[in-house]
Amino acid sequence: MNTDRSPHPAEWRETEGLLPPAERDLPVGRHEFHKERLMAQIHDESRTTTAPAAAPARPQERRAWFRRPVIVMPLAAFALAGVIVTGTVVAGQDGTDGADSVATGPVLTTDIGNASSAGTGALLDRISLAAAQSPTPEPGAGQFVYVESTSADTYVRTVDDKHTVVSEKPHRRQVWQSPDGNKGWLIEQGNGPKGGETLDSAEGSSSSWDVLSKLPTDPDALLKKVYAESEGQGNSPDQAAFSAIGDLLGESYPPSGLEAALYKAAAKIPGVVKVDSAVDAAGREGIAVARLDKVSGEREEWIFEKKTLAYLGERIVQVTGGENPEPEDLLIKPGTVTYTSAVTARAVVDGIKQTPTQAG
Repeated sequence: MNTDRSPHPAEWRETEGLLPPAERDLPVGRHEFHKERLMAQIHDESRTTTAPAAAPARPQERRAWFRRPVIVMPLAAFALAGVIVTGTVVAGQDGTDGADSVATGPVLTTDIGNASSAGTGALLDRISLAAAQSPTPEPGAGQFVYVESTSADTYVRTVDDKHTVVSEKPHRRQVWQSPDGNKGWLIEQGNGPKGGETLDSAEGSSSSWDVLSKLPTDPDALLKKVYAESEGQGNSPDQAAFSAIGDLLGESYPPSGLEAALYKAAAKIPGVVKVDSAVDAAGREGIAVARLDKVSGEREEWIFEKKTLAYLGERIVQVTGGENPEPEDLLIKPGTVTYTSAVTARAVVDGIKQTPTQAG
């Protein structure tokens, strides 16, 4: 796949009139909202009180922050990606507000496996068809989109100037979000107050159901919008677009028409490949659609069940040493899983803290 692309998707003009102007920033309220979440991240997980001033974020660190937002970051909010702390963190006192640190265990590793572009387009077509045949229930007024997942990060921890690579043990994460994005709740084991924390925001969320349901479902128009609004992020326009689509597939509940279009749009991104075997954070083996970021050396993989082709989760694997790595980055060897997630439940429920089991 990806051999017949003239012009490049980022240069398309035929759909320009269909797309709203690309937003470049968030309202002041949303800046404050994400700033507060960023500060909470800085102070949790027993890693933080004596950290030095944040260095400018390296491009490969963008995903580390996107994995940890309250809600999947909107496409229009990519400008905030530069507001990140360095991926190397310093151990300090315990988390605040009754939060416990996520337990760490052995460094997560995997066989890198072979990646091939052969048949990737056909695979994404099949995945798109499967998504189109699995309608997503539409939330009504007063209801909430519920997404439950298991996730874990790998990072470089610094204690007394000694750097070590550690991995979190996979832990549970639960998110509730109203259709308009104004109300929500987050419970994440070890990464927040016990009992959870509010996600309420008067400005709503550009990744809410209401907004996602209005995105174009024409793959060309959708991909053009993705390229436009992820411009300047990541290590290349193609990698930024692939990561943006991955963000929308993760901690959200895309309408079936949009999900199908996202896969067809991804098939048009140069460098997208398939990996015959990949395992998510819940231990489920599947087939993956992936793309290698040559600068960071990381391969981002979207994992699907081999028979049903349902989305299972995501992982990021260090495949090479990357280009011009920082000294601490050299500690993360090829074969290290730097991030892993598994979506274990998606549903529409009638209230915050209600789960599908309780609902039915």
